[in-house]
Amino acid sequence: SATITFCLEPPASLSFLLSNLQFINRTMDESHLRQSMSHHPSPFNSPQPPHSHLPSTLSYNEATTTALEQQASQHRTGNTSDEEGQPPPRYTRENDPFQLASKIKTDEEIRQIHPQANTARKRDSCGPGGLLRATKNPKKALDTAISSRQLQGFYHSQNENIERMLKPVEEHVRDAREISVNNQLKYKIAVYGSFAANVILSVLQLYGAISSGSLSLFTTMADAVFDPMSNLTLLLCNKAVNRVDPRKFPAGKARIETAGNICFCFLMTAVSFIIIAFSIRELVEGSESATGDFHLPSVIAVIVAFCTKFALFVYCFALRHQVSQIRILWEDHRNDLFINGFGILTSVGGSKLRWWIDPMGAIILSVLVSCLWLYTAYHEFQLLIGVTADTKMQQLITYISMTHSPFITAIDTVRAYTSGPRLLVEVDVVMDPNDSLRATHDVAEELQMKLESLPDVERAYVHVDYETTHKPEHFLKKEL
Repeated sequence: SATITFCLEPPASLSFLLSNLQFINRTMDESHLRQSMSHHPSPFNSPQPPHSHLPSTLSYNEATTTALEQQASQHRTGNTSDEEGQPPPRYTRENDPFQLASKIKTDEEIRQIHPQANTARKRDSCGPGGLLRATKNPKKALDTAISSRQLQGFYHSQNENIERMLKPVEEHVRDAREISVNNQLKYKIAVYGSFAANVILSVLQLYGAISSGSLSLFTTMADAVFDPMSNLTLLLCNKAVNRVDPRKFPAGKARIETAGNICFCFLMTAVSFIIIAFSIRELVEGSESATGDFHLPSVIAVIVAFCTKFALFVYCFALRHQVSQIRILWEDHRNDLFINGFGILTSVGGSKLRWWIDPMGAIILSVLVSCLWLYTAYHEFQLLIGVTADTKMQQLITYISMTHSPFITAIDTVRAYTSGPRLLVEVDVVMDPNDSLRATHDVAEELQMKLESLPDVERAYVHVDYETTHKPEHFLKKEL
């Protein structure tokens, strides 16, 4: 039987929201329910109200959609008109067919929500002596407060999920464009500023490492020298993505950024292993003096690098979730803060306390750098291989597909997985076998265009079927 591959995790999942509305039990066909977990958008199967913009009787000769954005198919011939000439309310039966907006709770309602298990105790605490009894067990009072905060946090998250799903796709696109335009200057400052700072800091730390001979400072120097290379890689990847020959790269070059990050991760790991080898050799050879030489200018150079990295870290912190390149820069600045700080301590400790502190600190730093970059490489490999998208994104894709058109009677499968920094989406919809080819094509094409207009989606594939009792169209394991 067909299997739906997306995961809806309770309690903040779409299935939890829709189960509160009790629309699944009213609308799912029993045969579909036995064979697969298909979603049936029942509001479109019910008679349309007089104010609906949909025709009362649907013709299979043309496709009709409830898409809110003005994005029509090439072969679309139908048109709609506003009968009343007045803008509709914010949430109507057309843009909220499952009445999810009715489940949005106000801030006052959320503040009044408390765990049911503590209702009786709350009533007792209001009576004479109740406050004294409530304060006799501060642990229970603390647990109650934590439970209430978690419950209220769930309803806040549920409100955000509902508002995100009810937001038209055109608003998602407009918001993404506004963020991109507003952050363009900040992006250039972060990228080019980091590049210029890393070039200057690499020269400073190269001087500090060579003049002092400290292996700990050599570790910080190696990381600093490769930082400009990392920035240059990001800039070149960004330019390569924007300049694509569609005949040579029909799927675009967005994954070149991920491939570049993986190569850079292994390069940094190799340099760390070399420093580990030199540190081990110095520990084996030993030293005649109890401490090493202290070189103040070298320490000052690394302190300047630490302060500069901290300023860049704070600047990139606010933009790390909006631009993928800035997220990588933020992670790099975060790692450099600890590396430079720990390198200063071990270098000074080797020159003031014991000589072996310096090579031992270099080994610890190199192992840490290797682990950080290998973890980054693992994350980038996951993006390149194709890991499932987060639950909220799958909920949004599912809701958009369910409410796209009255011709769609069920949703058989929804898949969303990474392909580099963006997502590939596969949606299997079910339509009536008596629908015309033109109607089927127009509905599927409009849904594909709608999904591909989402900011995080690179490509969407819409497959149309007329039943859900067949075997899955795709197999995870291919036999040659």
